[in-house]
Amino acid sequence: MSSHSLEVPAQSIGLVSPQKVLIEKPLTLACGTVLPSHELVFETYGTLNSDKSNAILICHALSGDHHAAGFYEDDSKPGWWDHHIGPGKSMDSDRFFIVSVNNIGSCFGSTGPTSINPETGTLWGADFPSLRARDWVESQKLLMEYLGINCWAAVIGGSLGGMQAMRWSLEHPDKLLNAVVIASSMKLSAQNIAFNEIARRAIKSDPDFCDGNYLQEGKAPLHGLALARMIGHVTYLSDEALGKKFGRELASGDFVDGTEDPIEFQIESYLNYQGDKFSSNFDANSYILITRMLDYFDLSREYNNSPVEAFERAQCKFLLISFSSDWRFSPKRSQEIADALITAGKNVSYAAIDSNQGHDAFLLPNSRYQAALGNYLSRVADQLEAAQ
Repeated sequence: MSSHSLEVPAQSIGLVSPQKVLIEKPLTLACGTVLPSHELVFETYGTLNSDKSNAILICHALSGDHHAAGFYEDDSKPGWWDHHIGPGKSMDSDRFFIVSVNNIGSCFGSTGPTSINPETGTLWGADFPSLRARDWVESQKLLMEYLGINCWAAVIGGSLGGMQAMRWSLEHPDKLLNAVVIASSMKLSAQNIAFNEIARRAIKSDPDFCDGNYLQEGKAPLHGLALARMIGHVTYLSDEALGKKFGRELASGDFVDGTEDPIEFQIESYLNYQGDKFSSNFDANSYILITRMLDYFDLSREYNNSPVEAFERAQCKFLLISFSSDWRFSPKRSQEIADALITAGKNVSYAAIDSNQGHDAFLLPNSRYQAALGNYLSRVADQLEAAQ
């Protein structure tokens, strides 16, 4: 490592590099469109054992990507789940081979709206086909086959990632031993759908959106996308967390009579920063596409709207985790999943975690959360190692 390279913290995966694969098998999407081939970007952590039984699939949420742990050279920001993935951590890379994939429709190298449509030779843009969570699962299964893995030790995800884990248990019940569903739900509430629509409207209202053809026009709806992110970001946090972190503290100006200095609260400055940072890294069409996918998700729709009937297909064990201050995917939603699984006669564990961090708690360190997840996966690893 060069003298100017990043100093990697202890218990870190260390330096990682993304991989890209062209999946040359056709993928038939739920909407009927067939992708003859598609590219996936992914990262792996740890070592695959001799019988390839210790593989874990990490499923990202709305704005996530393949970089879940470790560091890139000369980049001090770790992967988005670095608190929980690494040697001796909850998802222990000393015991598991962990696969984190950027899903189709996203904008971090996998096939999506910013890719070239092979039929037209131009960018997909707004014409990229609509997606369902099951499409992500089917794409992930093709990656699984490419890696030579027959069965996941666990499929793990938070929020939309948890929806994918549940969908895996129904679509390919013999291909996973455990589903870990964190801060998730079997379908979105009307309030959640409303927030997503407001965010999409913010993007589409930007004059640089150009009906989704902004890339072809050499433009980008940065203001609309930043506003969409600000809307979403507020819903991921709790009132208590915002109050503790920012309160009514000022970033600039003051309330002295007669001053003309503009007043900006710290929370305003923070949200503006988050919005601007996000809009410079994410694609607006991808944001619209994936929020729609969230809205469409309904685990039991094709099972007579019966979650119990849906889960009767599952063969794996389940771990459910919720957070007390998460009002976007509240503990009640996890309890509904648990109730359906119990009624369906499935093996389910449920940990309700106290946290003041809102929905974002699933990304952040929390000793009880880390213990619940780590102890569960440690038992999984023990069973796998005993079977070898």
